[in-house]
Amino acid sequence: MSTTPVPVGILSTAHPHARAYADAVRAVDGATLVGVATDDGDPSPDAPVMPAADLLERVSGAVICSTNATHGMWVERAASAGVDVLCEKPLATSVAEASTIVRTCDEAGVRLGVAMPLRFSEPARRARAAVEGGEIGALRLIVGTNLLGRPGADWFFDPDEAGGGAVMDHTVHVVDLVRWITGREVTEVYAETATRFHDAAVEDVDLLSMTLDDGTPFTHDGSWCQPDNWDFWGDATLRLVGSEGIVEVDCFDQTLTVTRDGGDQPGIESVYWGSDVDEGLIRDFVEAVRDDRPPAVTGTAGVREVAVVEAAYGSVDEGAPVDVRYPPSRRR
Repeated sequence: MSTTPVPVGILSTAHPHARAYADAVRAVDGATLVGVATDDGDPSPDAPVMPAADLLERVSGAVICSTNATHGMWVERAASAGVDVLCEKPLATSVAEASTIVRTCDEAGVRLGVAMPLRFSEPARRARAAVEGGEIGALRLIVGTNLLGRPGADWFFDPDEAGGGAVMDHTVHVVDLVRWITGREVTEVYAETATRFHDAAVEDVDLLSMTLDDGTPFTHDGSWCQPDNWDFWGDATLRLVGSEGIVEVDCFDQTLTVTRDGGDQPGIESVYWGSDVDEGLIRDFVEAVRDDRPPAVTGTAGVREVAVVEAAYGSVDEGAPVDVRYPPSRRR
């Protein structure tokens, strides 16, 4: 096993996760953050800024933190340079574009991962072990939430840049987590959406009623509904109900509550102390680059999440349940 640090770069800082991923690269043994190539004039991570062509000559892995609509462009640049890719979710704003991204990486012979950090949550990992161990019996019902306040960048409200609102932003996280924990696929989606909390051209409220391939009902609320002065940014939860028991997962409930009655910021704040899901995600990607293996969440999985999102928007348009149409699986 090589002891040479894996050189990693950040492509675009448009997504607010760019800073967290840059910090995670610095924290992971066996990785080094070479720099950032940004297309938005905001090199928020504290790292050298350089042209993308120069950065791609110096790295073995690239983390793409661009707007949703430009993922394909950045992936193509990295793949053309022979650089392995970890792309921010969703992989693309349509199944066709997501499939093109996978094909681009296949043809270039580079690894493609999708940034789904919830798989690295300790509560989620324990839930998976419990379900696989048969502790809750036959699966009967799943309820998920991934709530947020105002997204961290204005482009999330631009349908041309984001491809949609809360459905596009949050469905993929919990759908991926459910597939990983249960091994089941979503086959049908009924979705209702609205815009209630923000002055936006995209939906900020969504409720998805889904069916898994074994008939299990699965609901998900991914709304951007948390108030600005909430004690924590949001949540990511699952309740898995079985014939013999229930498993409840709150990926970010490992917190301490701090109450201040004076000073500059009085009020209640939740301080997170639990497993660092971003560091787990980046560590897996770095090891995948080093060991020449697929990342934990592959491009093929990313395409399948986008297929569920596409079905949800189709359901909104039709006002009825819609079958999920998955493309043929590809290698990466």
